[in-house]
Amino acid sequence: MKLKTLARLYRVARGDEKVGLAWGLVREAARYSTHEPYWDYLRESFDVRAKEIKDALLFLEGRGEVEIKRSADGRRLYVSTLKDIRRNPVRLDRWLGLT
Repeated sequence: MKLKTLARLYRVARGDEKVGLAWGLVREAARYSTHEPYWDYLRESFDVRAKEIKDALLFLEGRGEVEIKRSADGRRLYVSTLKDIRRNPVRLDRWLGLT
């Protein structure tokens, strides 16, 4: 699915469906995490606001499914987290739980 469609579906979803759509949105956004400046690229190419991606990441962090990287001063590093998801789509502990 396209990024903009996933963002719209995520906004209106509820319950377990929202978790699946959040993961889909985050994984699709992670595909473009190497483009700089990242948030401007998403806005210009896909008409997706940074707030939508950040909201999905915060939702997944609240559910304990992903951990957003933090800088030394405590600020959230969203793009670094997306780059990490792009490089390592399934963490070892999740992979062991799946087998």
